[in-house]
Amino acid sequence: MKMTGENSSLSSEITMEDVKNLIKKKDEIEEQIKAYYDVLEDQGVGVEGALVDEEGYPRSDVNLYQIRTARHNVSCLQNDHKDIMVEIEEALHKLHAREKAKRQQDETGAQDEAMEQQVTLPPPFARVDAVTQGSPACGAGLRVGDEVIEFGSVNTANFQNLQNIASVVQHSEGKSLRVAVIRDGQKAQMSLTPQRWSGRGLLGCNIVPINR
Repeated sequence: MKMTGENSSLSSEITMEDVKNLIKKKDEIEEQIKAYYDVLEDQGVGVEGALVDEEGYPRSDVNLYQIRTARHNVSCLQNDHKDIMVEIEEALHKLHAREKAKRQQDETGAQDEAMEQQVTLPPPFARVDAVTQGSPACGAGLRVGDEVIEFGSVNTANFQNLQNIASVVQHSEGKSLRVAVIRDGQKAQMSLTPQRWSGRGLLGCNIVPINR
């Protein structure tokens, strides 16, 4: 059976609900076939049993019309069953192919986004080489190895030395600072509030410059 362009387009948009409906139709066909088989069994002839007697006359002990009708319907339904099994197989194939394509597209999109982010990220000017447990820096989410690209008002463009960061910290006690770092090749942002705690300083971390 040839499909028109419109039907082909519709089939390409197959959903799991469509597959469930096809399976439901298959089950209904199988139930109908079984019902006709039961009729034939009740008549004692089955699908292949003879409908004439030894002398070649139509048998009078069975309902010939009912048997012929049941046999005809079984034949038609078996063809319908073959067709719908093909439809189910094709539908599942298209559904799986579309899901696979979607996964590949999502993976490609994520890779492109990561590459784009790497390309557009500014070079870091400092690196975190120590973070004390229970400190403000630890609570904000800073980790050893984070490469700093923004610390409050200090960024890659205006950073000169660590005194720039120290000055921002001293003037921001109790105030939230936006900190941006590069972690595992991707940008991570957090809010860090310099404040007194049980350890030394206002941050509880050690930051060293990156020589460029």
